[in-house]
Amino acid sequence: MLYDIRLTLEYDYDAPVHGGRHHIRVAPANVPGVQRLIASSLAVEPGPSRQSGFLDFFGNSVTAITMTEPHEALTIRLSARVQVEDLTPPADLSPPLPQLAREIAQYWSIAPASPQHFLAASPRIQIVPAITDYVRDVTSGEPTTLSMATALCMAIHKDFEYDPKATDVETRPAEAFALRKGVCQDFAHVMIAGLRGLGIPAGYVSGFLRTNPPPGKPRLEGADAMHAWVRAWCGQHVGWVEFDPTNAMIAGPDHISIGHGRDYADISPIVGVLRTHGSHETKQSVDVLRVE
Repeated sequence: MLYDIRLTLEYDYDAPVHGGRHHIRVAPANVPGVQRLIASSLAVEPGPSRQSGFLDFFGNSVTAITMTEPHEALTIRLSARVQVEDLTPPADLSPPLPQLAREIAQYWSIAPASPQHFLAASPRIQIVPAITDYVRDVTSGEPTTLSMATALCMAIHKDFEYDPKATDVETRPAEAFALRKGVCQDFAHVMIAGLRGLGIPAGYVSGFLRTNPPPGKPRLEGADAMHAWVRAWCGQHVGWVEFDPTNAMIAGPDHISIGHGRDYADISPIVGVLRTHGSHETKQSVDVLRVE
């Protein structure tokens, strides 16, 4: 599948701001055998005083900008073309949970893809006993790691309500779990917390999701969205598998990855500091267009 992606992030400030230093993570990733970034450009308005790029620990592409001049608004525009392979879901060669623990113990590496980085609590995700108990219940009787992760993905979709007003970007997994409501970030965080509670390495994936309008309806500009889903390490013979609990599915060719980390804090679209004495409003628009 070949896609053109257009993203616009707009920040309107109550008062002029200055001294901003930001890290931007919005460009689609190169994932060998899965996804290839063909072209990408990033525009920032007003123009930054300094701009540079680097790869973070997990291999995600980061653009660093410094804004020294006062400004009342900030606009970030991404244009990209990416090719995503339509792959067959992996065969279930994953081990049962006790054997997975032995495989993790034998994985002597601290490379970015090592499952060791994705087992413990992280800045946005805690190991919550209530979530762990829930996961044990919904995965009871599942024989393998992959089947357990799949069962949890389906259970969250069934048991949780998608409600953008119920949570915000700061909501913790325990809160979203208690509400049984939230958005894709919440569902991903709850699933990650649950998997880690059982000893299954799990991480957060940020990206874009191509959406399809109802039959007979035109596609709306800006109707697509930035999205979040989960990657779980299912043993040495299967490796990392990505799950979308919001849509009850294994991630497929309509999921376009920006990058991954332990949780949202590692891969948020923009993070930084600035000098201000007011608040701000944020707008986001995404178009994911399939190139026929």
